[in-house]
Amino acid sequence: MNIFSTIIPIFIIIFLGLFAKQKRFITPDFLNQANRLVYYIAIPAMIFSSISKASLNTQMNLEVILITLVSLVAITAIAFGAACFLKMAKPSKGTFIQCAFHGNLGYIGLAVAFYYLGNSGFVKAAIIAGFVMILQNILAVIVLQYHSRNNKDRPGMFDTMKKTMANPVILSALAGILFSLFNIAMPLIIDRALDILKGMALPLALLIIGASLSFEKLKPQFLNVLISCFLKVMVAPAIGFILFKLLSVHPDDYLPGLIILSSPSATLTYIMAKEIGGDPDFAVAAISICTIMSGLTYGLWLTIG
Repeated sequence: MNIFSTIIPIFIIIFLGLFAKQKRFITPDFLNQANRLVYYIAIPAMIFSSISKASLNTQMNLEVILITLVSLVAITAIAFGAACFLKMAKPSKGTFIQCAFHGNLGYIGLAVAFYYLGNSGFVKAAIIAGFVMILQNILAVIVLQYHSRNNKDRPGMFDTMKKTMANPVILSALAGILFSLFNIAMPLIIDRALDILKGMALPLALLIIGASLSFEKLKPQFLNVLISCFLKVMVAPAIGFILFKLLSVHPDDYLPGLIILSSPSATLTYIMAKEIGGDPDFAVAAISICTIMSGLTYGLWLTIG
């Protein structure tokens, strides 16, 4: 029952965002500004506040982090093989692969972790997400560069690492870890300000996801989009689940990692495809379909897990 009472409300808010966009309550300008507000302020505030108060001795599990990262590399390799078999155009191949491993952690993965596992599970998921974000951003650039039509003016690996480490979600997670490790007390005024900020993080993030959905670009590559989405929300978490079970990891420890692996394709896949010579239309279609699919697949993985 807890699974349905977690997943269904999340997707009600997502569809409310889609409805609000169609009724012009959410305009493109508002969507852009709200996205910046959530990405740079609200979500980082929530992550920092939660991790800084956590006990990392009990909430940071290196085995789960490593298995999650191995699963990410494995699904990337599988998607690469599938893209070669499907014989797509080179830019579409790169975007197909990226959409199969690059998850929406900040907006959906962490929301599911928070509402299903509570604050303790959210902290574990946020720590894992920090490591996953670094790896998936590096992999995305490598894959898109390799499959790009035009190799000129591509971002170098150093620039990629610099931008990745400047990600506000990663920075807030690292800052929270430092505060927790050194047991730094947060001033009461700052703590209460963070509580106010983090209160708007997940609801606004879910509305933004809904308002960002678009199905106009879906028809030309419908089958390939479905395959990419299936790899992301079914095969990637299946790899992680099998490894967690083989290595006898306790469900309380691996569920945050499984939730992170089950997240749908990230909205960032569109931006990166556009900037690094991928297929932006494929990315838009995959983000939309994968997000809808994850409403069902999250219920499946939380039930099995």
